[in-house]
Amino acid sequence: MNTLQQDDLIIQSAKDVLKIESEQILLQYEKVGGVFVDIVMAISNCKGKLVISGMGKSGIIGKKISATFSSYGIQSFFLHPGEAYHGDLGMVGNNDLILLISNSGETDEILKLIPFFQHNGNTIVSMTGNPSSSLAANSTYTLDISIDKEACPLQLAPTASTTVTLAMGDAMAVATMKMKGVKEELFAKFHPGGSLGRKLLQRVKDQMITGEALPLVSPESSAIDTMHAISDGRLGMVVVSDESKKLLGIVTDGDIRRSSLAEKENFINLKAAELMTKNPVTTFEMERLMDAETKMDELRIHQLVVIDEQQKVVGILPYRTSINKNG
Repeated sequence: MNTLQQDDLIIQSAKDVLKIESEQILLQYEKVGGVFVDIVMAISNCKGKLVISGMGKSGIIGKKISATFSSYGIQSFFLHPGEAYHGDLGMVGNNDLILLISNSGETDEILKLIPFFQHNGNTIVSMTGNPSSSLAANSTYTLDISIDKEACPLQLAPTASTTVTLAMGDAMAVATMKMKGVKEELFAKFHPGGSLGRKLLQRVKDQMITGEALPLVSPESSAIDTMHAISDGRLGMVVVSDESKKLLGIVTDGDIRRSSLAEKENFINLKAAELMTKNPVTTFEMERLMDAETKMDELRIHQLVVIDEQQKVVGILPYRTSINKNG
């Protein structure tokens, strides 16, 4: 097989997998109905935790589904069936809802746990590709996630079946999130180290420049002194304020260039008050950093002057310290 044939084989194999798996997900689309609604309502109304268990590849998918629910503030944990059978069942409370995942519905390690859950009074939900299985027969609700074919050409390795399980788990999590009215702020609360968490939780005060690093000039400062202050501050601007630090305006690099071209020899005689832009865009310390960043994006500006309720300057938020949307 030459290189070109190898490339063709690889590309076609990838396309075949993607086509089959997308077709199998769409097959589930047509099956979403009353049982799905019952399951989402059961999870939404659960007084305890959502306990998810599965063996092998189903277990790996179960871990991800559990993590997604947890991201939305819906308490959930993954219970390994083998460990559960040797002591970890003690983590399961009477009010917990159990989600068992098995494509065949006959996974021995899963079926062994059912008597305990029944005796414990737990509601059992199953996700299986075999709605006539032992697992389905012993579940309060059964979500049929059967497929026509695996993406594996040998029909051996779980491929489309695990993709479908993951997709349906995501569908349940998102539907439950909407039922419970989960907002961005709650999601961010559980992701404080991520980009979204920082955007939603951080305030302008957490990133603004303050103190001695704050470039301030008086309205009587000369053009030369103003230029030096811009250079020293390394922000491309200075804030013009009175003795009480009340905001009067700002002078940017652009203001300097425009004034020097317009005034020519007279430029050196100008004061900061004559160079400044009055009524610059401002923000407050407690404004969300994400909102401040959006304001800068929309107005195509690179700094925001931070003021208090008395219009006094307390800081500057430069664009470079705001959070990148793709971070």
